[in-house]
Amino acid sequence: MLTVAGLTPSLDITYRVAALTPGAIHRPLEVVRCAGGKALNLARAAANLGAAPAVVAVLGGATGDGLAAELEAAGIAVSVVPTPVETRVCVSVAADDAPGLTEFYAWADPVPEDVWGAFGSTLAGVLGDRPGWLAVPGGAPRGLPGPALAELVAAGVAAGRSVAVDTHGAALEAVLTAGPALVKVNRDEAAELLGDAAGSGSSSLAAMAARVRERAGGATVVLTDGEHGCVGLDDDGSWRAPVPEGRRGRYPVGSGDSFLAGLLVALDGGDPLPAALALATAAGAANAAVPGPGRFDGAEARASAAGVRVQPES
Repeated sequence: MLTVAGLTPSLDITYRVAALTPGAIHRPLEVVRCAGGKALNLARAAANLGAAPAVVAVLGGATGDGLAAELEAAGIAVSVVPTPVETRVCVSVAADDAPGLTEFYAWADPVPEDVWGAFGSTLAGVLGDRPGWLAVPGGAPRGLPGPALAELVAAGVAAGRSVAVDTHGAALEAVLTAGPALVKVNRDEAAELLGDAAGSGSSSLAAMAARVRERAGGATVVLTDGEHGCVGLDDDGSWRAPVPEGRRGRYPVGSGDSFLAGLLVALDGGDPLPAALALATAAGAANAAVPGPGRFDGAEARASAAGVRVQPES
């Protein structure tokens, strides 16, 4: 089973326009609205891959109510932790005449102390009925103490759950000491953790993964590197998985979350790390092909995983 801790959800809106012109009125060719933020992206991607995830999410106002209803309609169990502030909105604009996205990501409002306490209690209750994996994705919301995410990781470990983390900065340093079973970060986040300014461009991804694993007490470590693929390292060895040619889409928002969803769905099903890396890579690539995070076709992603050539990394 997969349970996801969602401290910073959002309503994600993607506009596709013919061209993006500052100061002009735009009539979108396509508009996609969906529950977003790293945790909700991950949960939806996992559901698309055939899992039955549950989310504990801080949600507020009419926006939060709408996100909860959307997730439940998609078959995702949601335990809402109410907050007095409206859930944020994040916007991405894709212009047909240019590569990349123009993104407007609102900061999540600080989580009040009483809401933080309720979140921990609610998560503990959900974990009591759900063995398997706990995913703790994203950064710590403003207003919470630095070790906040580490507290969630420690609580999951104490409950006997395997905990996967995907965060950065000070929060990443803190969670590594709390006993996660899996650490998934990108090259730049690993370089920041290791104090390696050159890591974002020149260091071996496998070497960086080994150093992160040492810091994480022997946890499984997966480092992603965008269109260059990923490296995974566990007790059985180290592997590299490239992104298949022709699978590099223009909608990267949520691809890292979809990658982690594929990784955890496979591991939870008993697959070894190389097979999990294949499904994760396929899910991340499938996500980038369509607007809106975590909205890809799960059956198609599973089929394309067979074409991901995972190789041992020397």
